[in-house]
Amino acid sequence: MFATLKKLIVGDVSEKTVRRHMQTVARINALEPEFERLTDAQLAHKTVEFRQRLESGESLDDLLPEAFAAVREAAKRTLGQRHFDVQLVGGMVLHEGNVAEMKTGEGKTLVATLPAYLNALPGQGVHVVTVNDYLARRDAEWMGQIYKFLGLRVGLIVHGLNPAQRRESYQADITYGTNNEFGFDYLRDNMAISLNDLVQRPLNYAIVDEADSILIDEARTPLIISGPAEKPTELYYTFAKLVTRLQRDVDYTVDEKERRVAPTEEGIAKVEKMLNVKNLVDENAELYHYFLNALKAKELFHRDRDYVVKDGQVIIVDEFTGRLMFGRRWSDGLHQAVEAKEGVKIERETLTLATITIQNYFRMYRKLAGMTGTAKTEEQEFRQIYGMDVIVVPTNKPMIRKDLPDVVYKTVRAKFNAVVEEIVERHKTGQPVLVGTVSIEKSEMLSEMLKRRGIPHQVLNAKYHEKEAEIVAQAGRFGAVTIATNMAGRGTDILLGGNPAFMARDRLRREGYDAGLIARATEGLPSDDPEIRKLQELYRSYYEEFKKQCDAEAEKVKAAGGLHIIGTERHEARRIDNQLRGRAGRQGDPGSSRFYVALEDDLMRLFGGEMVASLMEKLGLEEDVPIDHPMVSRAIENAQKKVEARNFEIRKHVLQYDQVLNEQRDLIYKQRRQVLRGENLRESALDAIHKVCERLVQHYGPETHPEEWDPQPLIDAAHEAFFPAGVLKPEDLRGLRKPELAERLKAVAEELYAAKEARIGPELMRELERAVFLRTVDEKWIEHLTAMDDLREGIGLRAYAQRDPLIEYKLEGMDMFNAMIESIQETVAQHLFRLEIVRQEVHPAPSVAPGGAPGAVPGAGGVATGAPGEAAGPGLPAGGRPGRPVALPPALEFKRRVTFESGPGAEARPQAPARAAKAVGRNDPCPCGSGKKYKKCCGRTAAQGA
Repeated sequence: MFATLKKLIVGDVSEKTVRRHMQTVARINALEPEFERLTDAQLAHKTVEFRQRLESGESLDDLLPEAFAAVREAAKRTLGQRHFDVQLVGGMVLHEGNVAEMKTGEGKTLVATLPAYLNALPGQGVHVVTVNDYLARRDAEWMGQIYKFLGLRVGLIVHGLNPAQRRESYQADITYGTNNEFGFDYLRDNMAISLNDLVQRPLNYAIVDEADSILIDEARTPLIISGPAEKPTELYYTFAKLVTRLQRDVDYTVDEKERRVAPTEEGIAKVEKMLNVKNLVDENAELYHYFLNALKAKELFHRDRDYVVKDGQVIIVDEFTGRLMFGRRWSDGLHQAVEAKEGVKIERETLTLATITIQNYFRMYRKLAGMTGTAKTEEQEFRQIYGMDVIVVPTNKPMIRKDLPDVVYKTVRAKFNAVVEEIVERHKTGQPVLVGTVSIEKSEMLSEMLKRRGIPHQVLNAKYHEKEAEIVAQAGRFGAVTIATNMAGRGTDILLGGNPAFMARDRLRREGYDAGLIARATEGLPSDDPEIRKLQELYRSYYEEFKKQCDAEAEKVKAAGGLHIIGTERHEARRIDNQLRGRAGRQGDPGSSRFYVALEDDLMRLFGGEMVASLMEKLGLEEDVPIDHPMVSRAIENAQKKVEARNFEIRKHVLQYDQVLNEQRDLIYKQRRQVLRGENLRESALDAIHKVCERLVQHYGPETHPEEWDPQPLIDAAHEAFFPAGVLKPEDLRGLRKPELAERLKAVAEELYAAKEARIGPELMRELERAVFLRTVDEKWIEHLTAMDDLREGIGLRAYAQRDPLIEYKLEGMDMFNAMIESIQETVAQHLFRLEIVRQEVHPAPSVAPGGAPGAVPGAGGVATGAPGEAAGPGLPAGGRPGRPVALPPALEFKRRVTFESGPGAEARPQAPARAAKAVGRNDPCPCGSGKKYKKCCGRTAAQGA
C-alpha cells in the first residue's frame, strides 16, 4: 500500500529516468551520420581525443553522447550490430551506478560496452563481472572487438592464470572476469609478501552481469581462502558407517526447511555405546562434530542434486545455475563427510586464512552497476546494501509471449506424466520445447521417460557441462526438445531456427581448424595474416549459408508458436522461474510458458502445500487430475515469498556479522599494505615496544607505595618479554611510580634498539622490521579468524540468556581484536630484539609444504576452500554452502632475502644471505639477546656441532 501511495505522489522512478535518458538518446542519434562518415582510423582516434578532453577538465557526463555514438558505430563495423535506443538507455543507467532490469534477449552484453568504454577513458580500469569463466572469455573476445577497434586494451581474469598474467589483465582498460576471481585476487593481494605479488589496481568501476544472481543469491556464501589443517581423515569413514545404523525420527530429527539435523537423547546414547565413550556432547566435542557432519551428509546432501561424483571426486553443483563448481569445497569437515559417505578419497580439512563477503567486496568499488532480467523484486535490498536503484528498461519490441497458468498435481509421478504428454503433443507440431528441471536426477528421469516415448531430445545439466553452448544454441530449432537443469545465467541466446554464428564456428572446428585461429578469424578485426584472412572469408561464407537456413527454419518455428517453456517445478526464488520463462519471447518473438507443480515438490511440501493438499483430499481428486484454483496460485506464490524472505534474512545476517570482521580487516590490510610499500617502520616498531613496556608496568608496577614494592616480578616479566638479563636492576626501579617506571623501561628499550640498529646497520634493521611485522600480522590474523569462527559457532546460544547474539559477537569480537593487537605488539617486540641476522649462502627459498612451519603460508597446490557449515560462518544456513576456489601465494620470499634466527627452537623463516657481521668473541654478550656470554650460550652449541 505504501509503495502504491508513493508511486502516486512521486511517480514511477523508472519511467522518469527512462524519459530523461531518451532526451540524451536523441542527441546520440543526431550524431550518428557524423560518426558514420569517419574513417576507421578517425573513429579509433576518438579515444585519444576524448582522453585529451578529460585532461582539459571535461567530465564523463560531458563526453557521454559522443562516446556512446563512437561505441555504437564501432559495434556496427566490428560486430554488425547496432545498439537499439533502449540499449543506449540501459547504458546510461549503468553509467549512473544503478541496476538496469532488461529482459532476456535484449542484449545486455552489448549494453555493457557503452558505460565500460566511457568509464575506461580515465585509465583507472573497468571490471565487467560475469557468472562463469565461459561467459567471461566469450564476452572478452566478442565485445573485445569493439574496444580493440577503439584502441583500448582488454583483459581477462579466469581460473588458472599465473600472477603475471593476472597483473597484465588488471592493467588493461577493461577487464572481464568472474566475481569469484575478482574477490579472490583481492584476498590474495592482502596475503602478498611483496609489492611485486600484487595484481589488482584500486577498485574503480564494476558492471555486474546477472546482478541478482551474484549480488543477491551468491551473497549468502562468503569468499574464503583456506589452507590445510592437521586433522585425521579416518574418523570420517567411521562415522559415515555409524550413521547408517541410526533411524530418522528415532535417533535424530531433520528440519529440511532450516537444513538442520539434531540427534535425540536415544541417538546420542546409541552412538556413545558404539564408540565406547561416556559423554559425547560435553567431553568429546570433536567426535560430536564428526557425528553431526555425518548426519548432515546423510540427510541434507543428495547425490546428483547437491553434488556429483566424478573421477573419484565429490564436486558441488551450483543450486542456481546447475553448473559443476570445480575446486570448491564445503568446509568445517562437511565436504570430507560427504566424501566418506560416497566412499571416495578424503581430502584434508581446511583452516581459514582470509575471508570476505560478496557484499563487502563489491561495496569497495568507487562506482558499482548491475544488469539482469529480474531485479525489481529485490529493489529494496539493492538500495540498502549497495546503494543502487533498480531501473526497468523497456523492451525494444513488445512482449507477446503467452504465460499459461500453473497446473498442480497431487504427486510427482502424475506431474511428470503430464509433462511428457505435453512435450509429445507439442513435438508433433514441430514447436521447440525447453524443459527446466531443478536437479540432475529429475532431468535424467525425464530423459528416460522421453526415450520410452521415442522423443529425440538433448539433456543439459552439470554432467554435460562441456556441451552447454552447443545444446543451448540449438534449443530454438524446429522440433528441438531440450531438458535443462536451472537455466539461469546460461548466457547463450536461443534464436528461433538456430544460431548461424555458432553453427559456422562449429563447422570450422569439425573441419580441423585450430580453436585459437577460429577465435581470431571470427573477431571481425582486420588482419595481415593470410591464413586468418582466408579463414575469415570461409567463416563468412558458412555464416551466410547457415543464416539462410536458420531464417527459413525460424519462420516454421514462429508458425508453430515459437519456443515453449515447461517448468517441472517451482524454484524457491521467483527470479529463477522468471529467468527460465524469459528464454522464450525474446525480441518480440512468439512463445509460451507453463509450470507444473506437485504437492510432493520440496517447495510445496515444506512451505505451504498443506492447505492445497487438504483441498484435494476433500474434493476426492485422483492423483492424475490437475487442479487449477486461485488458492493454489496464491499458495505457490506465498511459499516462494517465504523462502525469499528467509534467504534475505540469511543475507542480512551474513552482512551484519561480516561487518564486524570487515572493520577489523580494513585495519589489518591497511597495516599490511604499509609494510609492503616499504614505509619506514622504525616508529611503528618503537610504538609496539612502548606499548609492551606500558602493559608490563601496568600489570607488575606498584599500586600504592613504590618504596615498599618488590621490582623483581617486573624484571622477570620484562626479561621474558624481550629485555636481556641483567639490563634492569632492582635498585634502579625501586621507589619509582608507574609513569616513571614506564618511561624508564622505554628509555632502556630505545637504547638497546639503537645499539642493535648500529650493530647490524639501518638498512638490515629496516628489512628485519618489515619481515617481522609482515609475518607476525599474518600469523595473528589467521589465528584471529579461527577464533572468530569459533565464537560465531556458539554465539547463538546467548539468545537463551535473553541476550542479542549479534551485540555479544560485536563486543567479544572487539575484545578479541584488541587482544590480537596486543599479541602482535608483544611478538614484534620480542622478535625485533631476539632475532639476529647471520651469514648464509644464497639459495632460493624453499616452498613450505603443507604441514610445514607454523604460520607459514601454504604454496599454490594443496588448497581447499569453502564456506563453513552449520553456524560456522557468519549467517550461513545450517548444512553449509560452498566456498570458492583459489590459488594461494607462494612461500614467503623477499627481494633481499635474509635469515633470521633466535637460537634453539627457532621457527623456520625465509632463507637467504645477509651482509657479514663482526665476529663474536667468546666472552662477548651472546647476540641472541639471552644476556649470557656467547661461550655459555650459542657458542657452546656451535662448539658441540663442530
